[in-house]
Amino acid sequence: MPAMKSAHLLAGASVILAGAVLVWSTQAPASAEAPSAAQIEAAAMAAAQTGDPQARQQLQRWARQGLPVAERELGTLYRKQPERQGAARQLLEHAARAGDAEAAYQLGELLRGGLPAQAGLAAQPGAPEQAWPWYRQAAEARHAKAALTLGQMAANGDGVRKDAAVSARWLALASELGNAHAMFLLSNAYRYGVGVERDEARGLELLEDAAEHEYPPALQDLALAVQNDDALRASHLLKEASEHRRNNWNKY
Repeated sequence: MPAMKSAHLLAGASVILAGAVLVWSTQAPASAEAPSAAQIEAAAMAAAQTGDPQARQQLQRWARQGLPVAERELGTLYRKQPERQGAARQLLEHAARAGDAEAAYQLGELLRGGLPAQAGLAAQPGAPEQAWPWYRQAAEARHAKAALTLGQMAANGDGVRKDAAVSARWLALASELGNAHAMFLLSNAYRYGVGVERDEARGLELLEDAAEHEYPPALQDLALAVQNDDALRASHLLKEASEHRRNNWNKY
């Protein structure tokens, strides 16, 4: 069954990608009007996943027109190319200043991560203190991953002063926006009283929420929490955690 499920997922992904290529190639170049966000994102998908040179060139033309979605998508594409980090930063910053939340998040990722040494290029250390305001901009625009990242940075003192209460506030926002990882981290904060007043009932509620989102660490911790009262449920939870780790190994 897992193999069959994987095959179906791959087939579905191929259909989606083929559809995306069709959307941008048949509609975008022929239109004199500004392209929709969907058309731009479809071209970006084609450029990133198939290496389609026409899609990349179209994306570059749209970015030169100053379209924030195109700047964000091209900047995100350039992030993967060490020699184009300067261009990536410029594109993402311009889009972020235009109010694009995903661009602000991607810019935060670029600044925080740095780059390892490449052939002919020196290593670039990360600058989390510069990344923080861009993550905050994205989070304030209700970007769940940005809010999660702020929570982790505040908890670890990564680029900012270590502050458990600040961490909990950002994790609460990410949880509200449906991020299972944030739910799991916030559940631990409530269970142990870190940054918030200790509330084991609230912690367990958040743990249940994270488990419902199929987050493997939450499933595992919930199994441990219920094993004394419900050994059968604990066994099912552990099995589910193992399956999700195996089927989503590149996600967790």
